[in-house]
Order: sequence, then C-alpha cells, then structure tokens
Amino acid sequence: MPDPLILMIEDDATLGASLQQRLELEDFRVRWVRSAREARAALPGTQPSIILSDIRLPDGDGESVMRSHFENFGLVPTIFMTAYGDIEQAVRLVREGALDYVTKPFDLDQLVERFRDIVRRSRADAGGTGAPLGRSAAMRPVAEMLSRAAGVALPVLLLGETGSGKEVAARHVHDSGPRAGQPFVPVNCGAMPAELADSMLFGHERGAFTGAAGAHRGLMEEAGEGTLFLDEIGDLPLPLQVKLLRVLETRRFRRLGSAEDRDFRARLVCATNQDLERMVADGTFREDLWFRINVITCRLPPLRERPEDIADLLESIAAAAARENSLPGIAFDPSAVDAALAHAWPGNIRELINRVQRAVALGAGRTIAAADLFPEGVDTGRRAALGGDAIDGSLSDIREAAERRHILAALARTGGSTKEAADLLQVSRTTLWEKMRRYGIEV
Repeated sequence: MPDPLILMIEDDATLGASLQQRLELEDFRVRWVRSAREARAALPGTQPSIILSDIRLPDGDGESVMRSHFENFGLVPTIFMTAYGDIEQAVRLVREGALDYVTKPFDLDQLVERFRDIVRRSRADAGGTGAPLGRSAAMRPVAEMLSRAAGVALPVLLLGETGSGKEVAARHVHDSGPRAGQPFVPVNCGAMPAELADSMLFGHERGAFTGAAGAHRGLMEEAGEGTLFLDEIGDLPLPLQVKLLRVLETRRFRRLGSAEDRDFRARLVCATNQDLERMVADGTFREDLWFRINVITCRLPPLRERPEDIADLLESIAAAAARENSLPGIAFDPSAVDAALAHAWPGNIRELINRVQRAVALGAGRTIAAADLFPEGVDTGRRAALGGDAIDGSLSDIREAAERRHILAALARTGGSTKEAADLLQVSRTTLWEKMRRYGIEV
C-alpha cells in the first residue's frame, strides 16, 4: 500500500519546507502547492488522503479551495492552519465539513500523530486493523456475546481499559450482523470540540448560526441504517446526553435550525473506560441515559488477562502491517514472543499494535526480535506474574507495581518530561499525571 498523500497548501516558504521535510521523514508523501490557483490545478489529478491548508493564501483562501473540492470530488479529511485571529473562521469551516484546525504556532509532533490517526482509521474502515477478537478463555464468552448481539438491534455498551479493543469489538458487532453493508461511523465523544459537538452529531441547516452558509449532515445522519459508534460516551457533555436520550426514546432527531424531524435508523454501540455507575451517582452522567444504553453490556478483558491471545495477535498484526508496507512475510523470533508474554501491556492491544507496526517498519530483516518490539528493554514483571518466579501480592498489586516501574523508567529516559514520557507510554498526559499522583511519583 503506497504511503498516504498529503496535499499541503501553504505560501510561506520556510514553514512549507519545514513541514514537507518532517512529513516525508514520517513516511507521508507531500504535494506542496503555494496558492489557491495551484491547489485547484492540482486537485483534479490528485487523490490526497489529507488536505492541510492555510486559511489565508496570496490569491484567495483555503475555504474556497475546500468548497470547490468537496463539490467536485467529495469529502477529504481537511485540516486548516490558522493564526489566532482566524479561529472563528476556522470553527465555521469545521462546521461546514473540515475535519479540524490547528493554531499557529502548532505542535508538529501532535499534528503528525493526528495524521497517523486519520490514516489508521481510514485503513481500518477499508479492511480492518489485523487485530482479531482472540480465542483465549477470557475472550471466548465475549466473542459469543458480541456475535449474538450482532443479530438484534438493541444498544450495546462496551466497557474496558483504554486500548483494550473496544472499537475492534464494535466493528465485529457491525460486520457480523445484517448491517454489515451499511456505514460504520465512529465518534470519539471526548475529542469533539464543545462548540461543534451539537452540529457534528445532529447536523445543521443553512443559516442555523453565524457562518452556516450551507446545510450539513450530522454523524447520526451519516450512519444511515448502519452503526453509530459513540466511543468515550462518558465524556459526552450533559446537554448532549439529554438530546441523545431523546433520540433513543423517539428514534427521531432534528438538525440545528430545522423544524423537520428526521428518522434515526442506525444501531447504537457505545464504549467507555469510565465507571458510568459511579458517574451516575456523582451526577455527571444521566441515569436515564445509562439505562437506555446499558442493555447489552460486554466487558473486554485487558491484554494481561488473556496471554493465550498474544502470539496470534502478534502474527495477525504483523501480517497486516507487512501488507500495508508492501513487505514480505514477517516472522517472530521466540525471544520476541517470550518478551511479549513477559510484558505487562499497560496500553493493551493499542500498545501491541503500535509496537508491532513500528517493529515491522523499522526492523532490519524479516524476523522480529525482542529488541525490535521493546527497544527500551524487556519487562520481566509479566513473566513473574505468570508463575516464572515466586511473587507476593495480588494480581492488582503486581499490575500496579509494573505500571509504577514503567512510569519511572519513562520519566528517567525522558529527563523528567511528562509530555515525552506520556508519548513513550502511549497515554495522555492527564492519565500519566493521575497515575503519578496515585503512585506517589514526583518529578
């Protein structure tokens, strides 16, 4: 599979050259144009995976380019670069179909990760991530329940730690049932900008608010008769919880600014790593909504509780990564499998996918060794927990000790930088701070 193509529209020579150099180092192809005219000329013969555009251009603006492209070639993930004074315009563009905006000066590392996430989701939509549900004793009842749930239209609630495969499970429900040929629309409730969330979910009509120059279909409408997957449902603001409850009760919704009700025909699947029952008690999640979505509930076990699946996951994810990079078959040295079994997997399947994809892309040969998977060193805490050495304490104690050790090692390696340590551990800084507070770690 070829590297994803980014069409970059930027007239600043210094910034454009810097962005192109970094993006190409990250295995993106870049088509760099410097004006609205050049962009319009390039688009008919270009099929970009992503458009990255400045709002202000010497002969117009990125808004006109986006409108022209969307009208003639359909939606493409579009991110605008904007100065602080143009934020209002950028928000309006997102309401009209752009994916996001970044304010100059922006964090290039975060932008690269945003691009990677767009590509990962696009490839997952096209054919799966290579991460099956698993055949372990812990996953067999989960797979059976999800397969049964696929045949009915009731809401499904997926619970589990971050990275435990909740979106993979949601796609399994979708692909295993009668809606498989319909759209699967994933929504991260925690990532929706507050000022755009209403419009993103329900859509809006022309003139519904300042800057709404045209009608916009919301994600509920895009899902059609397929599946609407609300990930991180616990992060949905209370006003939107009320609106979602109404949709589930009536199976009807309205675009912003419309007097016409529309049918909600999709199947709803929700997921969270939070304790919704506790949030109900705290008043941060509506009890009536919880009752509505808590019909078929499935808890996904963390990867550390399903070691029998690790070898299969390694092989399937490596095979998918090799296909994406047009590489020959990949094998695992026994030391790599042993190291994977010894690892505590605080990031669960998401961490495993990231490690395998990196090993496939950067490995020197066709065989992946332990050092390719764990360049920072192998964790032996997992092997001890599985019975390789005598241990004291509960499984929870062992897990927390492994997490604490991982955090201390990451902080040591990054010189105490919580941002870099969070990136290394593949968690958000908020999650890292919370765990540091829990384990009494100070920097």
